[in-house]
Amino acid sequence: MGWLSALRRPGEYGHHGAGGKVLATILAMGLATPALADTTEILAFGDSLTQGYGLPAEQGLVPQLQAWLLARGHDVHVVNGGVSGDTTRGGLSRVDWSLTPEIDAMIVTLGGNDILRGLDPAETRANLDGILKAGQAKGVEMLVIGLTASGNFGTEYKQDFEKVHPELAATYGTLYEPNFFTGLIGEGGDPAAALQYMQPDGIHPTAEGVARIVEQIGPRVEELIARVEKTGG
Repeated sequence: MGWLSALRRPGEYGHHGAGGKVLATILAMGLATPALADTTEILAFGDSLTQGYGLPAEQGLVPQLQAWLLARGHDVHVVNGGVSGDTTRGGLSRVDWSLTPEIDAMIVTLGGNDILRGLDPAETRANLDGILKAGQAKGVEMLVIGLTASGNFGTEYKQDFEKVHPELAATYGTLYEPNFFTGLIGEGGDPAAALQYMQPDGIHPTAEGVARIVEQIGPRVEELIARVEKTGG
C-alpha cells in the first residue's frame, strides 16, 4: 500500500474501530451463516482493506472472496476480522480472542497503517511475529499478505519494512503473497495504474478493485484451504 501513500497525503486506512466491534462482527457472522462441521473456517485478519471500508457490505473483500471460493466448489466460511485504522500492534492485542476454536486458517493483512504512521519496522516485525506465533499456537494454517512501502521515510525504511512479511512467512512456514495490490497494478506495474480502481481517497479499492484483488489472492487462499484439508482441519 505504501506506494499509494506517496500519491496521497499521509493518513490512516479509514477510521479507528473498537476491538469489541470485531468480536461482535465475528459472533454475528457466525450466527448469520452457520457453518457445517466440515466447512473450512478462515479468519481474514487485517485493517480497513480487509474490513471493506467505504463499500456496501456485500462488496467488501470478505464477501467477494467467499463468493469466489464458493464458485470454485470450496466449502468455506470467511470471517471478517478487519478493523479500520488498525496497526500491527492493534492486531496483536486482539488476535488471541479472534482465533475462536472453530477457526482453521488465518489470512494476515496488516502493516499499512504502520507505514502511514512511519512506525519502526522493528516494531512491525515484533507485532507480526506475535500474531503468527499466536496462530501457530492455535494450530491454524496461515497466509501472510505483504505490502510495499513508499520512499517517504527513506530508502532504508522501505527496505527494512519490505523484509518483514516475507521473512516472517519463511520463519513460520506460512503461505505468502508479496503485495495486496498486485491485482491492480500487475507484477512490477506502475502504481498510478491502480488509481482507476480506487475510491476518491486514493487508498481504498472500489468494488471492481476488490474483485481484481480477489482474483490475484484467490489462488493463494485455495492453497491455504488445501493445507487445512491435508492436515484434517
